[in-house]
Parts: sequence; C-alpha cells; structure tokens
Amino acid sequence: MTPVAADTLQTRLQNVLTGFHEKYGFPGATAAIASPDGLIVTAAIGVSDREAGTPMTPDTPMLAASIGKSFVAMAVLALEDDGLLSADDPVARYLGEREWFGRLPNHDTMTLRDLLHHGSGLPDHVYLATFQAEMRARTATGGAAMRPEEAISFVLGADPLFPAGSGWAYSDTGYLLLGLVIEEVSGRSFYDLVGSRFLVPLSLDQTAPSDRPDLPGLAIGYVANDNPFGLPPRTADDAGRLLWDPGMEWTGGGFLSTSRDLAIWGHALFEGEAMKEPYLDRLLDAVPVSQDAPGIFYGTGIAIYTTTPRGPVYGHGGWIPGYVSSLRHYADHGVTVAFQINTDVGSTDLVPALEAALADLAIGNVDRRENQ
Repeated sequence: MTPVAADTLQTRLQNVLTGFHEKYGFPGATAAIASPDGLIVTAAIGVSDREAGTPMTPDTPMLAASIGKSFVAMAVLALEDDGLLSADDPVARYLGEREWFGRLPNHDTMTLRDLLHHGSGLPDHVYLATFQAEMRARTATGGAAMRPEEAISFVLGADPLFPAGSGWAYSDTGYLLLGLVIEEVSGRSFYDLVGSRFLVPLSLDQTAPSDRPDLPGLAIGYVANDNPFGLPPRTADDAGRLLWDPGMEWTGGGFLSTSRDLAIWGHALFEGEAMKEPYLDRLLDAVPVSQDAPGIFYGTGIAIYTTTPRGPVYGHGGWIPGYVSSLRHYADHGVTVAFQINTDVGSTDLVPALEAALADLAIGNVDRRENQ
C-alpha cells in the first residue's frame, strides 16, 4: 500500500470513529485495520479520562478481556506441539490430585478440548450471584483479586449444564482450569509462557498482563450505575488506579492491549503466522454454539461465523467492567479489524454496528486497490 493510500484509509477510519462518537456519545475509542500486506492503520477518538479531559490516542491501552482466550488456546496448542499434552487428554490427568477437583461438574469426563470449546458443561462463575456478591464485597473493601482456585470454587458441587462434549455453554471457569493445566505441564507461569512464545516474537509490545490494579497508561473505564459488581461509574481513582483488581480474570482473558496490537495479533493468528508449527486446522476445529444459531461456531479459543455477507469471519469479543473490545478477521479478504471502547454502557447496539462499519471500510479498501 502506498503512503497516499495509507493516509486515505487512516482518514476514513478516523471519520468512521468520529461519526460513531457523535452518535453514541461514548468517552473514547481506538481502532486498527491490518491490510493483507501487513500494514496497520490506526485511529482514536474522544478521551481516555473524562474528568481530566485526557485525549484518547492509538497507543492508549485498555483491558482486552476475553480476546485473551485466544492466547490461552494458542498456549495449549504450543504445548501440544512440544509433546507435553494433547487436547484430547482428560483434565483429570493434570488436575485430578487437587483436593477440590472431584467436586467439579463432569470432573471425570471432560477433556482439554471440551474446555477449549466451552463444551465441558461447567457453569460460568462470573455470572453466579454468589460470585458477584463476593466481587462487590472485595470492591467495597479494596480486597485482593481472587486466586484462580477461589474463583473455581464457586461452581464446586453444582450440577453440570450437560454431559461433557454434548453441548455448548460459555465458561470462564473452564479457561481458568486451562490456565492451571498450562502451568502444571510447562512448569512456568502462564504470562511468562505467552510472553516468550507470542508477545515477544510478534513484537506485541503494547500488550501486557492485566494482573494488578495499577496499570500504567490504562484508559479509565466507565460502567452503568446498576452494574452487577457494585462499581462506581468511574472504575478508577484520580491517579488512574483501578478500584478493583483485574487479576481475578487471569486466563479468562487477562491482558491489556491496544487496537493496534490486537489487529497485529489477529492477523498473525488467522494467517497461520503466530507460531512456526502448523496449527490452523486445530485453531479452526469447532463446535456449533446452538441449533438456533446456524453458522456460528466456537473453535479453539475463537468464534467462527461461517455464513456472513462478508464471508467467513474469525475472532473474539471482549467485555469486562468498563471496557469492550472486538477482534475480527475477514478470511476471504485478508483483513483484520480491532477496536476498543472505554465503557460498556450501550455496547449491545454499538459493538455490532461498529464492527459492520469497520468491516465495510477495510474490505472496501482492499476491493478498491484490486480494481485499480
């Protein structure tokens, strides 16, 4: 892409963000497009801190939330390539000796693949009233983040949602179990493993663990007054320190990032360049989400939409109090689009509308270049 063409795409990207900012009134947002040739174009709008009036920039990080599940899944595939595990292994092989393991729903039947696909039948602790009450209590007292096994404890003794491998139900709890397995078999921390295998080789230097409340440069996140975790509308203090500890998310997501880095990651991931060993067939191995949602599948830490007007779409969304993120790769066109917004208020309508607008922009740019 020539510099002139890149400038034109950047201007159009900026115009799209400006239009959505005027219509929806969110505090701020960033967006990035990765073209088939690998060029990254970015834009930002609004503010990263409403009270201080700090401008949002393309380099402002936000919590990427469940997009981080793609790093978890790729860590499992990397360890599979190393011969340290197989996706078809029972989870009990690695965690069965932990005293709480026998109280997990489907503990004796679920496999690593079931966890990766959200097919384990485990409830999702994040949406349990007991977990949310504990989060409110810790937020009110400034308590530390729950350790993974504390979060997992909220589903112990529960009935399974379905027999392992026979259905689909999104479960952050299952991804916490994957994190424990990753550390058990590798002998390393999850974050160290992801850093050495993916972040450093791909130069994702704007992506880092969201493992503490004090995350330098993080955009302030804003939530509704009636949010389930009892957070105030501004989720950080005047110095920018979060009023809750995002370390509780861990391998349910677990990273701060920028739209630029997310687009680079998605482009490498879905073009088969995230690691040297072949992995795309395993990444795209998928199960249906619901009989009522034909064409929507969940692969290995990623969502797959097979029948869209823009062809197959791969990616993941992210939600965490105060932030929403989106990563989409349009396989037929070789373009990857990412955006982040520092509020979760009104995101139900905003996110799909912005995804569609940015997809049309990115794909239209490719089509124009091919027709020149």
